[in-house]
Amino acid sequence: MKRNEDWLSRAVSARDVVAHLKSRHNVFVQGAAATPTTLLDAMVERSDLEAVQLFHIHLNGPCRFAEPAQQHAFVSHSFFVGANLRKPIEEGRAFFVPIFLSDIPGLFTSRRVPLDVALVSLSPPDEHGLCTLGPSVDATKTATEHAPIILAEINEQMPRTHGATTVALDRVTAFVHTNRPLHTVEPAQLGEVETQIGEHIANLVEDGSTLQMGIGAIPDAVLNRLGNKHELGVHTEMFSDRLIPLIEGGVVTNRLKKVHAGRTVTSFVSGSRALFDFVHDNQRVEFHPCDRTNDTALIRKNPRVVALNAAIEIDLTGQVCADSMGHSIFSGIGGQMDFIRGASLSEGGKAILALPSTAKHGQLSRIVATLKPGAGVVTTRGHVHYVATEHGVVDLFGLDLKRRALALISIAHPDFRAQLTREVNQLRHFTLA
Repeated sequence: MKRNEDWLSRAVSARDVVAHLKSRHNVFVQGAAATPTTLLDAMVERSDLEAVQLFHIHLNGPCRFAEPAQQHAFVSHSFFVGANLRKPIEEGRAFFVPIFLSDIPGLFTSRRVPLDVALVSLSPPDEHGLCTLGPSVDATKTATEHAPIILAEINEQMPRTHGATTVALDRVTAFVHTNRPLHTVEPAQLGEVETQIGEHIANLVEDGSTLQMGIGAIPDAVLNRLGNKHELGVHTEMFSDRLIPLIEGGVVTNRLKKVHAGRTVTSFVSGSRALFDFVHDNQRVEFHPCDRTNDTALIRKNPRVVALNAAIEIDLTGQVCADSMGHSIFSGIGGQMDFIRGASLSEGGKAILALPSTAKHGQLSRIVATLKPGAGVVTTRGHVHYVATEHGVVDLFGLDLKRRALALISIAHPDFRAQLTREVNQLRHFTLA
């Protein structure tokens, strides 16, 4: 069926789009590069709303709904926390939901969170009347399938993506037509520490490995050092700009993968305009909902999965804190446990946690005898395998507590090794040499 060529005649103002919102609605908001800022700004301009419940992953751009003056109108529930919502959560004006990324779509399918509205950004419709969710499919695809009302910003600059990304224009309740840049994130600056960590981890990546690497200085440092590898694949929850040269250079071929062979698989991307141009109408890149990309049963089918995830601190038994600094929420669980477990079960797989050895310009060790009070254990000591800092890599799998402590102290910053040894000797019945 051909689409109506006059689809633009259906466009209304952002104010008219958000007029469909009602007090106490449960609303899912698409995030990352595709955050529908035009609609969020229009939503905040309304003065008649009360207790609208907003559910979302990481949002880019301003979050005016979380300002103190709006707390009667909007309640934010973050499944993963960005910098723009850390203060509202710390002050109790917004809330954090600890959850595996793979489990978020199930909240909507089970109606544990019964959605009323999906607030999304879309690419313009094709000749079949199908829009796409662009660079952010994650839990948004499921939200559009279970929310009776879809309110959209159809943006001329939204890339058209392949995979499970489509939303029929006929399903959209109301939309505004825009032509604005997406939210971008520039590549991280690489320092000496990140460079050293990247080199250690790159040495663990074998030819034929399947990669899961996110955004940030350490993943970027690793990707920079994989140019001499062969026949790599990518099955990840997200990626950024530094993966592009490996795909274009033939290092990433995806030929040896068992799941979606021949395709780079992701749930969303975050980066520069060049990244959005790369994924636009690119059939070599497939976007899928995060309950598929992060399904441990699928991840493990791929060969030699190398999963790289970040940590805020790790204690000497191997407990990994990755979502908070003490009681202060910093980010979220995300897909760390999904891929740590999937990589561990993959034939020849390697689950890697990476962190600089110190924080606050060398004043604090990030390898500690005891996690801070309130620290969230994202990866348990039973799941942890490889741990990398700039001082080396250790594999904790199968080690007892004494050998774990010795291994982790060996990759701690030298300034803190003696202190860590004293602290663990006081905590345990054994004595470290």
